Amino acid sequence: MKTLRQAVLILLASAAMGGGALMLNACTSARADTPNTGADRAAAPMAGAEWPLTGGDTAGTWYSALADINETNAATLGYAWSYDMGTERGQEATPLVVGGVMYTSGVWGNVYALDAATGALLWQYDPEVDGQWGRNACCDVVNRGVAYRDGTVFVASEDGRLHAIDAKTGKARWIADTIINHKQPYASTGAVILTKDAVVIGNAGADIGDGDLRGYISAWDIKTGAFKWRFFTVPPAPGQPFEHPELAMAAKSWGPNRDGRTQNGGTVWDGLSYDPETDQIVFGTGNASPYLRSADGVRHNDLFNASIIAVNAQSGRMNWYYQTTPGDEWDYDAVQKFVFANLTIAGQPRRVVMQACKNGFFYTLDLKTGKLLSADPFTYVNWAKGVDLATGRPLVTEHADYSKSPKNVYPSWAGGHTWNPMSFSPQTGLVYIPAIDAGNVLLNMKANGGSLTHLEGFFSSDGIFPDDLYDPAALKRVFGPLPAKDDLQKERPGVKLVREVLRAWDPVARKVVWERVTSQGVRGYDGGALSTAGNLVFQGRGDGSLWIYNARTGAPIKTIQTGSHIMAAPMTYKIGGVQYVAVQAGYGGSGITFPIPPSSAAYANRNANRILVFKLGGGAVPMPDKREVPPYLPPPPGKASPALIARGEDKFTENCSRCHVLGTPGVTPDLSRLPPEVHASFNDIVLKGALAPMGMARFDDVVTKADVEAIHAYLIDQQRQGYQAQQSAKKASH
Repeated sequence: MKTLRQAVLILLASAAMGGGALMLNACTSARADTPNTGADRAAAPMAGAEWPLTGGDTAGTWYSALADINETNAATLGYAWSYDMGTERGQEATPLVVGGVMYTSGVWGNVYALDAATGALLWQYDPEVDGQWGRNACCDVVNRGVAYRDGTVFVASEDGRLHAIDAKTGKARWIADTIINHKQPYASTGAVILTKDAVVIGNAGADIGDGDLRGYISAWDIKTGAFKWRFFTVPPAPGQPFEHPELAMAAKSWGPNRDGRTQNGGTVWDGLSYDPETDQIVFGTGNASPYLRSADGVRHNDLFNASIIAVNAQSGRMNWYYQTTPGDEWDYDAVQKFVFANLTIAGQPRRVVMQACKNGFFYTLDLKTGKLLSADPFTYVNWAKGVDLATGRPLVTEHADYSKSPKNVYPSWAGGHTWNPMSFSPQTGLVYIPAIDAGNVLLNMKANGGSLTHLEGFFSSDGIFPDDLYDPAALKRVFGPLPAKDDLQKERPGVKLVREVLRAWDPVARKVVWERVTSQGVRGYDGGALSTAGNLVFQGRGDGSLWIYNARTGAPIKTIQTGSHIMAAPMTYKIGGVQYVAVQAGYGGSGITFPIPPSSAAYANRNANRILVFKLGGGAVPMPDKREVPPYLPPPPGKASPALIARGEDKFTENCSRCHVLGTPGVTPDLSRLPPEVHASFNDIVLKGALAPMGMARFDDVVTKADVEAIHAYLIDQQRQGYQAQQSAKKASH
């Protein structure tokens, strides 16, 4: 989890989230009605009437060959049906449709089966996750999707258990525990994948604690749930045996002074892909933990962190690897979803794997050998000036070194592209990337002079967005001196320092063809992309709108306001002669750390997690209920000293702020508006887990009773300030 402290409440103008466009090199390809379907570029059979895999097909394209909805009639698209999932967290999954049934997952790994024509609930599966596990999820208790085969639905619940569910009855067929050590902060939020005979799952947790877990993927028999193999992404502690031979090579890359008390990270929290033709699993790995860890002043490669790896699906042994960010200190995970395609590169036909990586570079590699074919920035990058294609190594700049003073590094820890799916259209040959064009002020807290030296979810570093909330003066006590926004703006005059952009990228010509700014000023948490043979691209936005574009030119065709924040990628299917488009909606994920921006649909409306489905000739989308912000209640009597309140702010920031924001709408409860009964039970809630069944875990292993009393004093003071401002406003209104 990455965090931006809100020391003062600053209202944002919703107009800051622009929808302006910048058209670049408008594509002059053939019209949508020409015979070219792009089948020669497709690396796998394309999705049609059904959407049987998370990405539509085994190539992970988020593309459909359906064209009933197309550029000539998409303007008539409207509401068909919706389903309220009964939660108000974050939705990141793309549903499947098989045999007329829609299968999808929600928070904690809950699974839903719906009639895909009507939205009627057929069954719901609850994995019954202990709420204590909620604290292990760096970025909310989200889930990115299910898998389906031969009448069985597979999902990984947040606690790392793998569930095989009967597709007709919703009853578990088998359950496997995939976590190797339950004392470590593992979690599972990604979609599982299926090989010929196995279910494969990764996990998360490299940002939590003090770097005390190792990443791995594991394979389980698809019929019985029996364990098959496991591939660790990083070596064990010095002196411990290697579980498989690849780790001997990895260990040499970590340098002689590796601290055996940390277990190196490298989790595989998303992006698993399987190619049946080569029978190999391609996946990316996350950051090392902690970030700043060099004891000898030398940045080592730290294999296999921040790497793309291919393993044999039968044995789990490595075929090849490519490290995108050696010695990563910027949280540049390489777990973004992969797309397979058949492309002509430098005059030669290649079966390739493509990724728009978190580090801002678009990589194209030979799928069979891992040979790097190209690496180009698809968004603004200043941590490296390029990638040497001969060595595959990035050319790191001095700007990337924040060990001694804060630096505004592009891309931010959120990445130039993160989990939100990109889409590849074999028809246009373009990749549609939901890009994040934002930097972050990275700082080494141990060297910057603030009161805080450790931040849960970020170790001894922090990455602060220089957005419309950025206030260096308000942050100085906790984080130390930070650069002024005017100074940061000099690097990119006239461009918002935080914005999101949908970019159409030509992977052969290696350039942007068109782009649309989707939000700016603050993170919009805009959605993933879908492309179709109807010459269309679909993308949802945080403001609740679903946009439909011409896939070749980027010209907007239709905008549908849903009233719900959309982060996930849409999909499409056909039943009874009718083509539908569906998307899950709900704000959350890494946004759990931040106030919901006023431009978000979830700011004005209840954050109703919904499945929204559209068809030609449909109507207007029913809006969620308006958000009701509870008033400030009179605070308990408080006589805490300023020093105790300041200590409470530090401890709150360090341990609580990755899930809670104060004074403004967020995903989780606002702890500055607590009722008397919660105040009375505060110690039992934090230290004994009194509300663990509701997802509020106990924290007695990281905070003391004195820490909790300081945090409580700080929250009471925040409630006092809010209550006084509320009462003053009431008097002024009269």
